[in-house]
Order: sequence, then C-alpha cells, then structure tokens
Amino acid sequence: MTMTVSTTATWAQRRTLFALFLVSTFNYIDRTILSLLQIPIKRELGLSDGQMGALTGLAFAIFYTTLSLPVARIADRGNRRWLIVASLLIWSTMTACSGLAAGFATLVFFRIGVAIGESGSIPASVSLIADFYPAQRRASAMATWGLALPTGLMLGYAGTGWLEERFGWRIAFALVGGAGVLLAPLVFALIREPGRPAATGEAEPALSFRQSVLYLWRSPAYRLAVGGCTLHAFSQYALMTWNAPFFVRNHGLSMPQVALLMALLSGFAGAAGMYLGGFAADRLSQRDIRWRVWMMALVIAVYVPATLIELLAPSLALSIAMATLVAAVSIAYYGPVLSVTQSLVPTNLRAMCNAVLLLVFNLFGLGLGPWLVGLTSDQLTAHFGAGENGLRYALSLSLLTSLASVAVLMLCAQAYRKEIAAKAKTVAGS
Repeated sequence: MTMTVSTTATWAQRRTLFALFLVSTFNYIDRTILSLLQIPIKRELGLSDGQMGALTGLAFAIFYTTLSLPVARIADRGNRRWLIVASLLIWSTMTACSGLAAGFATLVFFRIGVAIGESGSIPASVSLIADFYPAQRRASAMATWGLALPTGLMLGYAGTGWLEERFGWRIAFALVGGAGVLLAPLVFALIREPGRPAATGEAEPALSFRQSVLYLWRSPAYRLAVGGCTLHAFSQYALMTWNAPFFVRNHGLSMPQVALLMALLSGFAGAAGMYLGGFAADRLSQRDIRWRVWMMALVIAVYVPATLIELLAPSLALSIAMATLVAAVSIAYYGPVLSVTQSLVPTNLRAMCNAVLLLVFNLFGLGLGPWLVGLTSDQLTAHFGAGENGLRYALSLSLLTSLASVAVLMLCAQAYRKEIAAKAKTVAGS
C-alpha cells in the first residue's frame, strides 16, 4: 500500500508540473508575439515607435504586475486549478482577438486583456509547485517549470515569424491564441489541487492583505532576495529587449539571421542555464543552506563580465560565444529565487509572496530597463557622438545594477540562514 501511495503522488507531481510548464510556455509565447509582429502591425495600422513601446513595455507591465496582487489573494484562498485554466482562457482569447485590431485603441484593449489573464497564472503556479515539492527539491522543480521561459521564447521567435510570413499577422494572432484555448481542457485534466495543509501538516489561518504585506516586509531575507534579483532584472530585461537590435546594428546581421540566433540562444543556452541553476542550488544547499542564495549571486557575477565582453568584442564570433554564456547565466537564478522566497512564507502566503516579487521585478525590470536603456542610447548618440555604439554603451552601463545585485544577494544569504534556522526552531518547539 505504501508503494502505491508513493507512485500515485509522484505521478501527480509530474503531471501537474508538466501541465504548469505547458501553461507557462504559452504565457511567454503570447507575451512575445506582439514584439515580433510589430513591423507589419506598425505598417498596416500606422502606429509610431512610442505607441508600440507603450504596448510592449511599461503599460503592459503596470497592468500585469498590479493585477497579480488581488489575483494572488484569490489563489491563496481559492482553487488554483480553476484560476490557472481561467487565466489561460482569458489571455489566449484576447491574443486571438488581437488579430481583429483596427487601430491603437483596440490593440491596447486586447493587450490589457492579455495582461489580466497572464497576471493570474504565475503566482498560482508557483504556489502549487511549492505545495507539491518539499524544500530540498523545490529549486529543481521551480527550475524545471521555469524552462517554459526559454522554450516559450524560442517557439515565439521561431514560430511567429513563420506564421506571419505565410498567413499574415492577423491570422498569426488567431492561431496562437486559438491553440491556447484548445489547451485549456488538457490542463484542467492534468492539474491536481493538493490540500492546503499539504506542506506543513496543519491548516494556516487566513491573513488580511495588510497582514500579508507586513509579514513579507518583516522578513529581511525576503526583502534582500527581491531587491537583489530586481536590480539584476533591470539589465537582464534591457539586454533581452535590445540584444537583437545590437547584433543588427553592431555586427551587421540580417533580421532572419538574428531571429535564428535569438531562438537558439533562448531555447538551448537559456534552458540549460535555467535547469542547471536550480539543480546545483538544490545539491549544494545540502552542504550549506546559503547556497540557495549564493547560487544566484554566483551566476549574476558571471553574467556581468560575460555581457561586457559580448557588447564590446569587435569579433562577431567572440560576441556570439559570450552571448551563449550570457543566455545561460542570465536566468539561472530563476529557480533558486522562487525556492528561497517560497521557503520563507507559510502556505497561505505563497501566491501573494510570488505576486509581490513579480510586481517589483517586472515594474523595475520590464517596465524601466528597456525604456531607460533606449533613452540613454539616444542621448549618447545625439550628444556624445556615440553613433552606432550608443546602444552598446547604454547596455554596458546598465550592468551596474547587476553588479549591485551581487552585493545585495551576499547580504541576503546571511539573513536567509538566520530566518530558516529560526523557523526550524519554531517548528521543533511547537
């Protein structure tokens, strides 16, 4: 009987993790599709660069991140399975409808719908994974689920261009969104909602919004983990946004060449870094729990000089080689940071914990990183004679935030060890 229970639990873990991976993959595909289709959209609808920037950057980040807080409250109290499926249906429907856009206003409306849908998926998914997997296996599980990021980017880069070339941008939106709608019944069948006390063995009392925020704020390790990774997100999102234009401007690659390069970097190097970061954090933390945080600091410390070489190397071959390393280490912290933050909160705060992380992370990283680097590039070009090197130097300057994040995360490691030790004493004494 013990054998049967163990096998059933393992199958439930794997099928739920697989379903969440599929959902998250479509999340990143749908988030990527607009940026890839902006050229034909701008041409047909007569939009400006500023309007397209508002759709893909700060405006999307504001709706996506702020809505994740109230939705996370629902996830911490309600059925996460239904919430994830409903989120998938909403953003997929809105993506499909984006092909009907007649101008900027209607496109904004549909993209807000996508942001609303996507705001409910990640906090609920992280909460489910944290309930299914114990702390010593959680970083690996989070990293496995996080492989959806490079997978979604790779499929987005490679597939969307192919669809647009053959069917046009409107049909491309309809096909990608329609595929997400068809995926919803499968996701509902695969996901199992575990009992809320699964991870702790006892029910947790419900917390008000104010109590939830205060709980998170009173954790120095949580504040430092969020702050450190947010600083890195500034340069990470800037590089993700401007990497393709950099290779076109500074190394003369054509658009088909750079699209293939970005797909390969995101899909293979990014996937390897994502998984290995979580796997290594779990293994090394068995020796010293601080390795869950040290792993984040280590990969970001490698990211800074590797990115600098990529940006400043005169040789295309060397720049691509460094870009491959950068693609791996830039997101290798993803599994560990989710594992660290989830281990600091009770089960009834897991979705809220992730929503706050996303709020700060995306507003500062996705919202400000690409925009401020673009403004800096314009200023360097217009007033300092940087020419085509304006973007190269602006991206190089953004690395200062990643350098600062390493120092913050080193402080976080000490605070994390103290809080986990205190938490263990509290559990042992109860």
